[in-house]
Amino acid sequence: MKAFAAALLVLATAALLSTGKKFRWCTLSDLEQRKCSELSKVLLTVLPPVTINAFARVSCIRAHNTYDCIDKIRVNKADAASLDAGEVYSAVKLYGLTVVAKEIYVEGNCVFAVAVARRGILNIQSLKGTRSCHNGARWTSGWNLPVGFLLTRNDLGWAEDQPLSHVISGYFNASCIPGTGAPSSPLCALCQGQKSYVWDKNHFCETSSNEPFYGSEGAFRCLRSGVADVAFLDHLTIMNATESEQEDYELLCPDGSTAPLSAYATCSLGRGPGRAVVTRHNFQKITRKFLTTIQHLFGKKGREKARFELFASAPFRGKDLLFQDATQRLQLIEEAEISRVLGLDYVALLQGLGHEGSSLSNRLVRWCCISDAELHKCEEWALHVSSDPLVCVQADSMVSCIQLIKNNEADAVTLDATHAFFAETCALVPVAAECYTEECAPTKREEGAENQPPVATALPLLYAVALVKKAAKHISLYNLAGRRSCHSHAYSPGGWLLLSQYTVGALENGTTYCNLSSAYQDYFWKGCMPGADGNLCKVCIGQEEMEGEKGSSRCAANHNERYYGNLGALRCLSGDPSGRSFGDVAFLEHHNLLQNIKHLDSSGWVTGSVPGDFELLCLDGSRAAVSDWRACNLGHVPPNVVVTRPVTVAKVHDFLMKSQEASVASTFQLFQSQKYGESDLLFKDATQHLSPASHLGYKAIVGETFLQLAESVFSCTPAGILDFCKQDSCAYSAEQ
Repeated sequence: MKAFAAALLVLATAALLSTGKKFRWCTLSDLEQRKCSELSKVLLTVLPPVTINAFARVSCIRAHNTYDCIDKIRVNKADAASLDAGEVYSAVKLYGLTVVAKEIYVEGNCVFAVAVARRGILNIQSLKGTRSCHNGARWTSGWNLPVGFLLTRNDLGWAEDQPLSHVISGYFNASCIPGTGAPSSPLCALCQGQKSYVWDKNHFCETSSNEPFYGSEGAFRCLRSGVADVAFLDHLTIMNATESEQEDYELLCPDGSTAPLSAYATCSLGRGPGRAVVTRHNFQKITRKFLTTIQHLFGKKGREKARFELFASAPFRGKDLLFQDATQRLQLIEEAEISRVLGLDYVALLQGLGHEGSSLSNRLVRWCCISDAELHKCEEWALHVSSDPLVCVQADSMVSCIQLIKNNEADAVTLDATHAFFAETCALVPVAAECYTEECAPTKREEGAENQPPVATALPLLYAVALVKKAAKHISLYNLAGRRSCHSHAYSPGGWLLLSQYTVGALENGTTYCNLSSAYQDYFWKGCMPGADGNLCKVCIGQEEMEGEKGSSRCAANHNERYYGNLGALRCLSGDPSGRSFGDVAFLEHHNLLQNIKHLDSSGWVTGSVPGDFELLCLDGSRAAVSDWRACNLGHVPPNVVVTRPVTVAKVHDFLMKSQEASVASTFQLFQSQKYGESDLLFKDATQHLSPASHLGYKAIVGETFLQLAESVFSCTPAGILDFCKQDSCAYSAEQ
């Protein structure tokens, strides 16, 4: 049956090629032209007889460089080519082409960007002023990922309105980066292609094989020849390094160490999509049929592989001709958004680097707000900031903010520790952590580490507490099942994750629930857990009713739900101003608890409310005064974290440090929220200052124990944001 289907496929392609329409593959060197011509000849011999001049039906179009290829395809002078993902993005966004297939390697479609140097000479911290060779301008492993890495570390001072190419030429002493379009600049100084005033004869610093240092193989050749000190290329080139190359060269790792060439999976500057095949929109169907046929005939398992190997270049005395030699197969794809083809993270990086003709180097910061009150505070922040422009972007939850940042529709947001766990899965990185005492004041930079952020000595934690009314004497921590509960919000560290250890995770019969979301629905009678659903929304009250209209945003995971957050959970425990809709127990954080109780009275929510009206539930079953939270709590809550995309770390960090400096002497206070009628807007009100945290990583900020608990819980508790984050093309490329 399979043989019959294959025969039909070949006959269909033969019929296609006999229509008089040539299929024209774009080539970039004489060697590629030879391989392409051989493919044409072999196709003629293995396909069924077709019309006269059948050989002309597959033709090889010689181009000057990769962008000449793209242009030839655009104007219908060629039909397809396999390109680096960086150029694929340009082909789609700037030239209107589309992607029809991706090259799949042993480890999937993605490649590791590696920095290679002669053994014992360099480390990643000593790159400034060195000579460098890169596989191609705006290429994944030679430009995009390494430049993004250097920007994340703040090694490149990318100033407003300054071309990125100028920044890179100032960072390295001299380079060969084929395709930069500036032959006289330092970015091309090390290249060795033929120079000529005649365009067709000029190959200096061009993205074609006539430039000896073009591509990953060329960048490695540049390093081996002694012209450069470091080479930026993809891992596919060093996978089959000779024994002497493995002895003479090593990888430069992000942490400053070095590693053997074989350790590319753990010592790289990032991972991004590999090469893909592009064509015109109206030629997709034909191109897919053509690729399917040649792969069926000449691929790794092709039935005519003995005649011609599609993914081998050695017979033509070259490397990576037409396709990468490391290609295992071609994965055909239907037309889709480029972000789905290349991955959200990679596309966001390219946009940040200005691959659409503009970039975010103008210092604009887009802050994500999750409620009307946060938006109000953010807009006031924007009016008082004098350093860089701030734009306030509104979303409906912290989860939505993570999605907006990953999609490059916002730049930063402050997250609690559980949502920071989501952000890490989404490849966002920490910028700063909230500090609630002066103990975590950053120390001075060490001598010789001027480019590194100051190190925080400690990040004091908060405490999760269970609060009840003092009059409800019959309630303890161990008889909460079937009661009405108030939680700051779904997924909150104290009111959701840590709480599980003392409620649904420790039932009398020894049963441990796996899906926490379902477990809480069964454990409590009803309650308000903003962002949840079912009976855990029944106590919620939403926004304040205006002019007789019913309040909206009921159970929303933001401050528009008046029972959201620490102050909201306290309101829920007390009941609304009419005395209805209340819970028996509230799960919140200890910070600002006394102030929030007083706020109930001053705001008119509960007249005469005082701290003595409430008590804490302790782990031993006893109760304590609200001021005894150090001894009576449910555990430590890690600090909140400001997150962003890797490429915007330096920008967001600089903006935050300037903002909190200006806030000290301003009428606008970054860490105060009560004037807006809520608490903990944008940042926790208990925050004393923000401490740089990009050098720490999530584990150091939120703690290994908390991360392990989160990993355990979300191994079987569904969360849509995790599914969204794992869609990235490089996250699970091995499964493709």
